[in-house]
Amino acid sequence: MSDAVVLVGATGLVGGSVVQQAEERGDDRIVALARRGNPAVADPSRSIVAPTGAWPAIIADLTPAGLICSLGTTWRKAGRSQEGFRSVDQHLVIDCARAAHDVGARRMIVVSAAGADAGSRNFYLSVKGEVEDTLKTIGFARLDILRPGLLRGSRGADRRVKERLAIAVAPVFDRLLRGRMRAMRSIPGETVARAILALSREAGEGVFIHDNDAIHARADTLAD
Repeated sequence: MSDAVVLVGATGLVGGSVVQQAEERGDDRIVALARRGNPAVADPSRSIVAPTGAWPAIIADLTPAGLICSLGTTWRKAGRSQEGFRSVDQHLVIDCARAAHDVGARRMIVVSAAGADAGSRNFYLSVKGEVEDTLKTIGFARLDILRPGLLRGSRGADRRVKERLAIAVAPVFDRLLRGRMRAMRSIPGETVARAILALSREAGEGVFIHDNDAIHARADTLAD
């Protein structure tokens, strides 16, 4: 087994920031696996471009020590289809996780969502909850599940109009979210990425759920 940590979802808001911050820190453990290249990766051997169907086999060949998953499609990219959405946010995530675990990966870090619950009436949150429940059964020695609120950061045309409006009012709206609702506050994608890099070096075994406050706390532990 290598000491590599495979990152799937390496060109999205959070994954792209993980790659950029890892490069800036000289962290050469991260191997980015994506459908398109990421120019932030200085060493071509740590950037693998392949169709998603090949990802589980590639992960198996890499025999990584860990897996980071920040995969997530949009309703538009999924063809406005529930099955299209599930194919990425559920099936691909689980296939990659099983491939990593089967070759000895002991840990996984996955970006889920605030409010994830398999029993939710909200389709998006129910899928995220189902994924979390399945990942818990795979058998990783350590599983870190991050549940950020609305992610802030540049996504270009991938942002829906409603999502852009939500981000615009987030600084004001966040102040109204108190108590248990704090978990729904918006959070910069780069903060989530920073927390991921911090968690990737944490010891200990078990399943750990990180809400917005915990994500901020973990991000703050990463030395500059």
